Amino acid sequence: MKPATDSLTEPTEPTELTDPAVLPWLLAEQRDDAVPEERHRPAAQPEPVAEPVTEPDGETAAPPVPLRRNRDYRLLWGGAGLSLLAGRATAVAYPLAVLWATRSPSDAGLVGTALLLPQLVVQLPGGALVDRWDRRRIMLVSGLGQAAVAGVVAALLLSGHVWLWALLAAAFVEGTLGVLFQLAERAAVPAVVPPEQIGAAMTGNEARTRGAAIAGQPLGSGLVTLGSALPFVAAAAGQLAAVVCLFGVRGKLQQERKDAPRTALAAEVRAGLVWMWRQHFLRAVMAAVAVSNILFQGLNLAVMSGIQSAGGTEFQVGVVLSLSGAGGLVGALSGGRWTERLSMRALVIGGLAVWALLMVPVAVLRDPYALGAIFALSGYVGGVFNVAGGVYLVRIAPDSMRGRANSLAMLVGGGAMAAGPVAAGFALEGLGPTRTILGLSLAMAVTALAALISPALRRGPFAAAD
Repeated sequence: MKPATDSLTEPTEPTELTDPAVLPWLLAEQRDDAVPEERHRPAAQPEPVAEPVTEPDGETAAPPVPLRRNRDYRLLWGGAGLSLLAGRATAVAYPLAVLWATRSPSDAGLVGTALLLPQLVVQLPGGALVDRWDRRRIMLVSGLGQAAVAGVVAALLLSGHVWLWALLAAAFVEGTLGVLFQLAERAAVPAVVPPEQIGAAMTGNEARTRGAAIAGQPLGSGLVTLGSALPFVAAAAGQLAAVVCLFGVRGKLQQERKDAPRTALAAEVRAGLVWMWRQHFLRAVMAAVAVSNILFQGLNLAVMSGIQSAGGTEFQVGVVLSLSGAGGLVGALSGGRWTERLSMRALVIGGLAVWALLMVPVAVLRDPYALGAIFALSGYVGGVFNVAGGVYLVRIAPDSMRGRANSLAMLVGGGAMAAGPVAAGFALEGLGPTRTILGLSLAMAVTALAALISPALRRGPFAAAD
């Protein structure tokens, strides 16, 4: 696929290093300036002599423009970031607004479930639609739809008509559009950056996702305290701003599709499942990620229970989880460095082993700041993990399969989380926090051992599939 990057022809002033709009990918790119190129290559493979690339008219092609000056990537990155921030804010605002309006925890839980349900039921068909339809149009329609839904919810709350059925429908539609937007944006990234900058682009995207998660939750809850409709008004404005950014992205965001007869959506979903099953390395990594996500969801609940039993407060639980998010943000920013220095197999096995070791002291610690430090380290590993996985998935999945590949990865990773709290809840009632956390640590160590001896992981990430 020929990258669709656009360079700026006018001379520009140097961008300040403190500009937050360029910081994530600026940090990711600076490693190429600080570390000699030879350190990134195996000793047994001397660096080949690069021949100058010439255009048909005989002129030498210019090197790719840095990401911080890549107009299309910055607009795509910023638009998706605004949409993510708005979605994170409303994810908190929906149950809070319903709870305060109806005084019914069950109603709040139903609305929260309706918002998250598309993560399970829309992923697979959504991935097939992203591979079938125009990705820019999907993002534009999804952004406009999310803005409209947020506006309707704000109007309902301002009018005092808090109809549960309407909020359930609105939450489900917003969650569905959010899934489609995210899948289309992830699949579109390789169309706006050249292959050699995919690592830096994934680093910037993961940092953006972590930052939106950190900022979105307090933004949503804070605006609810000022007025139940305010988070949705802000979300509508954010989604419209995201659409404006996307309108500025030039060029196509996917390769031209061959004029082959279109098959049924179910057949395209099945083709994606078959492709994923044949990727032995990717399949093994996804299995390890699914298990670790289950264990971490259980660990979160166990830590909450442990802090409560020690006389702690909800604020202390929030401190622990916030530090975990901050660690994930730092890990995302440094993920590119790790992917250059270690193989994907080493990152998977090493990450699982580090997680298993970090879980052990959690079993006996109750101080929120000590727990927060451990969770920050765990989050750091998770940030590195996500960058490495994102880079690998982009490189191995063909453009025509990229939507379905991302949807399967998100379904396996996110869908598995639902089992964690349920299993941990029963274990906590029967064993208590300390034994439950030690059991989770043991399960993580077994997962690391299974990854170590896995034939699929030993074959390497780019081994030929059967």
